Amino acid sequence: MEQEITANEQASLDMKMDILCDIELDATLRFGSREMTLQEVLELGPGSVLELDRHVSEPMDLVVGDRIVARGEVVVSNGNFALRVIEVATPQLRLESIRCFF
Repeated sequence: MEQEITANEQASLDMKMDILCDIELDATLRFGSREMTLQEVLELGPGSVLELDRHVSEPMDLVVGDRIVARGEVVVSNGNFALRVIEVATPQLRLESIRCFF
């Protein structure tokens, strides 16, 4: 049986959501990955080139809290790397990405 929310309860929920929406989260743009042996890591030096598991034409992952929340293509904006979003995870998955903070 569903319970109706009173106006005061709704206002309280809205205020809590406003507070949550102001939390700053680390977002990482993931270009790809690869497995490396310890020996390969120790041999890294200037000029080393590491081939990743993703083709340059594939979208990059925007990761928050170990979850992919969006995908897109890398662009340049004001001299910085940026992401043009082409695909977004569902709101539920995006909210799950912050679960580790609570």
